[in-house]
Amino acid sequence: MRRTAFLLAFLIPGLAFAQSMHDHQMTGMSSTGRQPVQPGQAAFAAIQEIVEILEADPATDWHKVNIDALRQHLIDMDNVTLHAEATGEPIEGGMRFIVSGTGAIRDSIQRMVLAHARTMNGVGDWKFAASDTETGAVLTVQVPVKDVEKLRGLGFFGVMTRGMHHQAHHLMIARGNDPHH
Repeated sequence: MRRTAFLLAFLIPGLAFAQSMHDHQMTGMSSTGRQPVQPGQAAFAAIQEIVEILEADPATDWHKVNIDALRQHLIDMDNVTLHAEATGEPIEGGMRFIVSGTGAIRDSIQRMVLAHARTMNGVGDWKFAASDTETGAVLTVQVPVKDVEKLRGLGFFGVMTRGMHHQAHHLMIARGNDPHH
């Protein structure tokens, strides 16, 4: 009996320590008690955020959810933002942007530019018109006189970021809806 008690006195703290180490590793805790918060990649983070929202919403219709469509949209955003070529030329009351690329980049340009023009047309009295070209798209933006310098300063890529609709339409895409109509 004494021997068993003696053995347990050594084993229990060792087992507790091993369990504590396992728990510590599984939670990602560092010795400082801080946990990492960055998921490591922006598209992954956007998808993760949407999945958390969908899982927290008891009204989510999982038959309609389409995370792959959201992923494709994020690829389009990446292609346009990082790989498209854009030039701008002043026009009366605005700017005309010629946006180009090849292959998947061209396809992303066409999807993004036309959708953005439909979504943002008329917001803040800015008028958008877009059309496909063989190499991408043309985006024409006309603005009130007070916004002409702002438009020129933003350029194509700044114009594409305008409007806090992006987050909401990511959720709509993931829910299986078309946010651009």
